[in-house]
Amino acid sequence: MSKLHLVFGGRVKDPRGLEFTDLESIDLVGLFDSYASAEEAWRGAAQRTVDDAEMKYVVVHLHRLLEPDVDPDPTDG
Repeated sequence: MSKLHLVFGGRVKDPRGLEFTDLESIDLVGLFDSYASAEEAWRGAAQRTVDDAEMKYVVVHLHRLLEPDVDPDPTDG
């Protein structure tokens, strides 16, 4: 199975949390087949909004959600 990673971001209620305030305006950066490529996309998106404390971008390990019983790969971020 591919190691799918989703990168997305949006406005959050508290910069220390993950409660997104406007789900309709979430920025879907994309799906990536490696953590390295997802991290690169995340860095680019986060850097564009670095001055906006209410904007947050995240990397979601979709493959871990799809197969939660599989041992995590320590090289997968």
